[in-house]
Amino acid sequence: MNRSAGILLSVTSLPSRYGIGSLSDGAYRFVDWLAGAGQTYWQILPLGPTDCGPSDNSPYQSYSAFAGNPYLISLEALVAQGVLTREECDAADFDGPEGRVDYEKLHAHRLPLLRRAYERSDISRNPDYQQFLRENDWRLNDYALFMVLKGFFHEAPWTDWPEDIRLHWGFAVDYYNRTLYYDVEFQKYLQFRFFQQWWALKDYANRRGIQIIGDMPIYVSPDSADVWAHPELFQLNEQNLPTAAAGCPPDAFAAGGQIWGNPLYRWDYHRSTGYDWWVSRVWHSFRLYNVVRIDHFRGFDEYFSIPAGSGSALSGHWERGPGLDLFRTVEARLGWRRVIAEDLGYMTDSVRQLVRNTGFPNMKVLEFGFDPEDVGAANDYLPHNYGANCVAYTGTHDNETLAGWLESLSPEGKQMVRDYLCAGTLTDGQLPRALIALVMRSRANDCIIPMQDWLGLGNDCRMNAPSVVGVNWRWRLRGDELTAELQREILDMTRRYGRMNWEISQ
Repeated sequence: MNRSAGILLSVTSLPSRYGIGSLSDGAYRFVDWLAGAGQTYWQILPLGPTDCGPSDNSPYQSYSAFAGNPYLISLEALVAQGVLTREECDAADFDGPEGRVDYEKLHAHRLPLLRRAYERSDISRNPDYQQFLRENDWRLNDYALFMVLKGFFHEAPWTDWPEDIRLHWGFAVDYYNRTLYYDVEFQKYLQFRFFQQWWALKDYANRRGIQIIGDMPIYVSPDSADVWAHPELFQLNEQNLPTAAAGCPPDAFAAGGQIWGNPLYRWDYHRSTGYDWWVSRVWHSFRLYNVVRIDHFRGFDEYFSIPAGSGSALSGHWERGPGLDLFRTVEARLGWRRVIAEDLGYMTDSVRQLVRNTGFPNMKVLEFGFDPEDVGAANDYLPHNYGANCVAYTGTHDNETLAGWLESLSPEGKQMVRDYLCAGTLTDGQLPRALIALVMRSRANDCIIPMQDWLGLGNDCRMNAPSVVGVNWRWRLRGDELTAELQREILDMTRRYGRMNWEISQ
C-alpha cells in the first residue's frame, strides 16, 4: 500500500480577505501549496454551521449534520457574480486580532452581506438551484426553517420554543413556512451557494491529486435541526427533552470527565430502520469528502451515558452501542468506503476488536506516547509500536501544539523525548522537527501533521482546548506563513520517508 502524508488545517484557518478562511482563492492556493509539498491529503474539521453566539462556535456542535457553514461562502465569488461589490465587502468590519477569527463580527456583518447577495440574485430562474432543491429537499426544508426560527425566537434553543413548533406539529410547520417564506428561501440559497463552492473546490483538489479527509462527529448538537425534526432518533422523553447526554469519564483531557450535552441515539430504533439515517449521513459525508474520519469511534462499541441534568460526568455509566452491525449494514448498502476510526480516549479490548473487525485504520498520536507511567513496549502511541494500518499524527485539533506540548513538559519529560530520539544534544527548538520526522518515518501508511506543528507555533495557536469555552476554533494562518521555503522542507521530508504523492510526482 502506498505511504502518504497530509496536513491538518481547518478551512476557517485559511488566510483570506474577510475575517475567516473560506472557499475563496486562498483555499485554491493552499491546495496548490499542498501539491507542491508532495502531500496526498488535506484533513479539515467539520463544515457544518456553528452557533451564532460568542461562547463556542465549535464545528462539533453544529446546527445540522447535513448543512454547510455560510461563513465559509466566498464573498469574492459573489462579487464576481455581480451580486455584491468589492466596496461593500471592504466596508464591512470583519477583522479581529491578527491570526484570530472574530465570530461576533462575522455574525453581525457577514450575514447581512449574504442577505443582500440573495436579494440581488435571480435565483428562482437558475436551473442548478432548482435541481439542488429537488435533490436535497429530504434534509434542506427542516434545516432552513429551523435556522429561521432560531432568529425568530431570538436565538433561543428549540426546546424553549412554543409547544406547537417545538414538537414539530405539521400545522405549525406549515404556518411558519408561509409566514417566514423569504427568510426560509434565503437559508436555502445559502446552502446552494455553499455546496456549489465546496464541490468546485473539492473537484479542483482532486484534479491536483489532493484528497480531502473530512470529519464526521459521532453525535449531533442538542440544538440542531436533526434533533428538532427527528426526535424519534434520540433518547428523548414525551416532551422531546433528553433523558441522557453524551460525555466521557475522566481522561487525559479532563480529570473530572466531560459532559458534552449531546443527545444519545436510540440504537434499537436505528436498527429497526436498517440504519437509514446513518446510511444517509455516511452517503452525504462521502459526497463531501474522499475519506471520512469518524470522531469518537469507541462510542459505537460502548458509549458513556450521563443522566440528563447531572452536574458531573462521574454519575455516568457505559452502555452498549450498535457495534459491527452498523458498519456491515452501511457497507452492504453503500459499498466499501475509506474511513479513519478515531479511537482515542478510554480504550477497552472490545473497542480494539471492533476497530480490527471493521478493517479501518485507527489513529496514533505521538504526544500520547511519552507518559512516564506507560513508556516502552506497552505504549501503543510510540512509533516503534505502530502497525501499517493506522494514521499517525503528532497531535490533533484537540491537543496542544507540538511546540506548546514540549514547552509544558518537565525537564524529565523532555529528557524522555531526547532519550527516545537518541538525540541528547538537540536543543528545545530542534525537538519539534525531530518529532515530526519520527512520525513521518514510522510504519504507518498515512501520516497527518497539523499546520501549526510544521510552523513551530505555540499553544497560543492551539485550535481547541477541551472543556474550555470562548477561546477555541479561532486560530488563522497569516498569508505570509505559507512560504516556498517551508514547502520545500515538507517536500524533502515527504520524499525522504517515501510518502510522496505518486499522482503529483509522476
